[in-house]
Amino acid sequence: MAFRSSLSLYSALLPGFLFFMPPGSERLAGDVPPQKKEILLSTVVQGLALAHVQPTQLDDELSRRVYALYLKRLDGSKKFLLQPDVKQLEAYEKLIDNEIKQGKHAFLDLSTKLIDQRTREAQLLYRELLSTPFEFTANETFETDSDKLGYPADEAARRDMWRRLLKYQTMVRVAEMMDEQDRQQTKSLASTKAEPSGAVISKPVRTPAQMEAEARKQVLKYYDERFQDLLQTDEADRLAEFANTVANTFDPHSEYFAPQDKTNFDLAVTGRLEGTGAQLSERDGQIVVAYIVPGSAAYRQGELKAGDVIQRVAQGAAEPVAVDGMRFDKVVGLIRGKKGTEVRLTVKKPDATVKVVPIIRDVVVIEETYAQSAVINEGGKKFGYILLPSFYADFNQSGGRNSAEDVKKELLKLKAENVQGVVLDLRFNGGGSLYDAAEMAGLFMESGPMVQVKGRQRTPEVVTDPDPKVQYGGPLVVLVNRYSASASEILAGAIQDYKRGIVLGNTTYGKGTVQRVFELDNIMNPELAALKPFGSLKMTIQKYYRVNGASTQFKGVTPDIVVPDAYSTLAEGEQDTDYPLPWDEIAPANYRPWPAAPPVAKLAAASKQRVASNQAFGLLTDAVQNMAKREKVTLASLNLATYRAEQKALQEATERYKQVQQQAPVLAVAPLGAATSADSVQNNRTNRFVQPLRKDLTLREAVAVLSDEV
Repeated sequence: MAFRSSLSLYSALLPGFLFFMPPGSERLAGDVPPQKKEILLSTVVQGLALAHVQPTQLDDELSRRVYALYLKRLDGSKKFLLQPDVKQLEAYEKLIDNEIKQGKHAFLDLSTKLIDQRTREAQLLYRELLSTPFEFTANETFETDSDKLGYPADEAARRDMWRRLLKYQTMVRVAEMMDEQDRQQTKSLASTKAEPSGAVISKPVRTPAQMEAEARKQVLKYYDERFQDLLQTDEADRLAEFANTVANTFDPHSEYFAPQDKTNFDLAVTGRLEGTGAQLSERDGQIVVAYIVPGSAAYRQGELKAGDVIQRVAQGAAEPVAVDGMRFDKVVGLIRGKKGTEVRLTVKKPDATVKVVPIIRDVVVIEETYAQSAVINEGGKKFGYILLPSFYADFNQSGGRNSAEDVKKELLKLKAENVQGVVLDLRFNGGGSLYDAAEMAGLFMESGPMVQVKGRQRTPEVVTDPDPKVQYGGPLVVLVNRYSASASEILAGAIQDYKRGIVLGNTTYGKGTVQRVFELDNIMNPELAALKPFGSLKMTIQKYYRVNGASTQFKGVTPDIVVPDAYSTLAEGEQDTDYPLPWDEIAPANYRPWPAAPPVAKLAAASKQRVASNQAFGLLTDAVQNMAKREKVTLASLNLATYRAEQKALQEATERYKQVQQQAPVLAVAPLGAATSADSVQNNRTNRFVQPLRKDLTLREAVAVLSDEV
């Protein structure tokens, strides 16, 4: 490939990078030879410049990007560095590009020295502050959004910031202890009334002072463990983070992997079959659920959702461990585990409520990752429903299944049921095979272009559906949300461009790029063997374009009909990442829209009126608006009574919405090919599939749109 040959030539021409260590000399574990820093950073930048789909020039602008992003990752919470430290680092804001060109790394070395020093100072500080009880009656506040904070001007300002932080974290735990004690007392009282003998053993009632002491102990334990990790961060870790930051300034999906990080990446891509099935991401120091693997333990348990922020992790009944600010790989290690063991995740929901989600780790039930269908009877009409949790394909041609063929089979079943319309559900579908998406789009229309793929300085490749047969030609609604990405956006975009059906839901994620992983060791000169391993570089090499010429990158797919959705409204998309590639467009492909296009404007107007008059949707809309307002209010009260009252109000609002939703009419959903009552495993699987659909407001609206059309 051109990239490999270019990089091979480049590495062959690198002068002076032969590493030699005199006999008897030794390096500490984690120390990195200066030559390796120079080679790695130069190779990452040169590789991206040669093969990235839209490369950024190695200039002052790139230097500013790297500086801002690395500072954010070095101390984004602003708990360590002081303003004089940042002033020192600012001197390199426009010089990082020159350093990389010249084989220097003074900025990296200085930032490492400063953060290491301030981390040791902060360790002494939190231990001192946590040795004294906190009181929670003063009307103090704590700013939870570090973006709204500046770096502390001096040690006194840093001390006050840490005091408020530790007080806040202690107060949150005290509030949770009080809530749990209240629940236990209510439960004990109910049990006592049920059992006149009164033989109910309840836990001892703890005083607020006892809870405060226990909470402070928990916070101290968390920070002791956290700083044990921080103080083990070595030169190799800093180099890997800096190289990754450089890659991320080209676009958020271009990444550098140190050798161990590449192993973790491979594990995530191939799909570990044992564990919770929750794929995680890191966002501004928080661990966020990015995706729930269909068929996994978390998927079947049903309470953990994409967008949830993980705050603490407990192994069964053991004491929870706070994970805010913890190293990502360590959090993943805490959550992973063997089949049959329990992990309890304390998560913050999009509505700001906090919930403990218990999950029994298990293997993925493969059958639940495949397309499934059901029949919905509503208003004397019959409609089909197909859930596609992900796109999957048999890349090794080993007789496995692919999603396009499976959807085709489900469509045949639904046609045999004489359905009058079909809903294809792509919500929470993070994508997969590009060609499978194109083939699937072709199930609903004649052969033609379905998506365009363009690399750097190349003419677009038009991916077509080769089968002229239309498997299903009736009314169609495609459901999407903020977590529909990549191949899901290709399919939804094709349906929309061809005017083949109605896209309903919320704007999709906006990932319209293709990546490839390159092993850096394979392109290095043999003379550099002593410095290996160098790790890997994942690089964005192509972009997707719809048949109308518009990219799905950055903007995603905007639905024809938008309905309220709490998770999608508050979820972040591609445009919320650092340095995303921009939206653009190319020439449209030669395609012919569907002759029997649905009356989009008429259907959208009817839907808008229906949603506005629906009590459950109205309450959801209010809840979403309140969530958006609360998201902007980042100043937290350090008064315990005020904090508990705010949390109670949030929980009551959530409960009101749940009650209204439960009172909504039930959709008559019946799965196709349901098992007999004797097959308990299949029955449980069927119930997990069907049960949430019966109270699904968005699905009900999709069915109403189909009813309007037919």
